[in-house]
Amino acid sequence: MQLIHRVVDGVCGRHGPRRSECDYSDRWSLTEWLELIDSLTSLIRLSVGRGLSDQEIQTLLSDLDTGRNDAVVQCVRSRFDEIRHALVGRTNSISSTQLQDFDWQLKLALSSDKLSALNTPLLNLTLELKEKGIQRAVNIEMNKEELQTLISALEASNKVMLEELVLSNNKMSFVYV
Repeated sequence: MQLIHRVVDGVCGRHGPRRSECDYSDRWSLTEWLELIDSLTSLIRLSVGRGLSDQEIQTLLSDLDTGRNDAVVQCVRSRFDEIRHALVGRTNSISSTQLQDFDWQLKLALSSDKLSALNTPLLNLTLELKEKGIQRAVNIEMNKEELQTLISALEASNKVMLEELVLSNNKMSFVYV
């Protein structure tokens, strides 16, 4: 149980387990140790990231005996919020600039200095960004075509992210002890 909590500590950005602690080096070779820690870390991230139920976690751990299986589930449940917060922070820290908030307004441009009857809808998007601890606002004005291009790019990006997530989860393998 202590090992699982130390792995969670590592997921949460604190010191994870060390092989030299508690005679772990007597139980596992270096390769086995690294595979074990990587597998447990992946399992914890997957369980919390996807919000798996206790039954789904136990299914993933079906090769373990019931006592160890229950210990993993209990640890994940008891520290769920802490792990989730760490995972969100880790995801946010991928970029040096983070979106804090946004606001939008829809406007109708009735005319301009060149045309007397324009009647063009415009979207005014304000992004509140935080970069290296400093907040700044970015204002973007888009016509209908530019907005459609933005939406298409975001949908394509979302599709790629989902495909990458599925691929990375299919590659995961767990080492059981």
